[in-house]
Amino acid sequence: MRTIFWYSLGRMRSQILGWGLCLGLLGGYLVSFYDTLVQQEAQLLEMVKAYPPEVMAFFGDMNKLFTPGGYLNTEFFSYMPIVLGIYAVLAGSGLLASDEENGTLDLLLAHPVSRAEIYFGRLGAFLVALVGIHALAWLGFWLFVPGTTMDIMPGELALPFLSLLAEMILFGALALLFSMLLPSRSMAAMVSGLLLVTSYFISSLAKIDENLRQVAKVSPLNYYQGGEALEGMKWSWFLGLLVVALGFVLLAWQFFERRDIRVVGEGSFRLPIFSRKKGYSHAGTRD
Repeated sequence: MRTIFWYSLGRMRSQILGWGLCLGLLGGYLVSFYDTLVQQEAQLLEMVKAYPPEVMAFFGDMNKLFTPGGYLNTEFFSYMPIVLGIYAVLAGSGLLASDEENGTLDLLLAHPVSRAEIYFGRLGAFLVALVGIHALAWLGFWLFVPGTTMDIMPGELALPFLSLLAEMILFGALALLFSMLLPSRSMAAMVSGLLLVTSYFISSLAKIDENLRQVAKVSPLNYYQGGEALEGMKWSWFLGLLVVALGFVLLAWQFFERRDIRVVGEGSFRLPIFSRKKGYSHAGTRD
């Protein structure tokens, strides 16, 4: 499993550096404007009042814009679930299904390696890649924080990233589960992405529409804190998201253990869990 883990992590190296460095640079750029924003507090508050509440719902409480947590949430963390969610959904859905569709997964399974080793080796690499991206983004922020009036410590700055990380793990795990249930990786990514966007809109609009608050309780992003975690991390939310993600991971593992691996291509639109192709063994090779 270690070989699979390190090989898979090596394949993700460019993704870690690309996403992590870009988000880190963006964070450093935004942090550098904090003091300038605070100096213009009165004028900006008047400007914010002109925006409709439906627009402001997506950016959090604008009255907190001039606090470190409020500023970081508005300028960065409020839209990160969608931006970074793109990576989580695509990487999670393709963790196994992409190699299955291009015909290399069945060749790998022909070697003396178990499905569990492949599954957990790649899953471990994906989780480390997510942690690496968040760590680089955190570093980009922290390099610029000492040059501002933000009174936050490195550990405090990590809290919003932990909240974001839990959400990305959950949606990545959900995409992985869908890749085991649906006929193709593209369909798994599409459904997962649709749920991500739906959760984002429901959780945001529930702040101004009481009719959506009951629905929002089942939305994963309802438990996303973002920059507000600087004011007090809700660890029960964080752990709850990880527990749900673990459930998705275990379900996906069970489906992966039982499914017939396609030799090449996406196959038909029959759901793999309800049909087993004749002429192929459990390992994906012809009987």
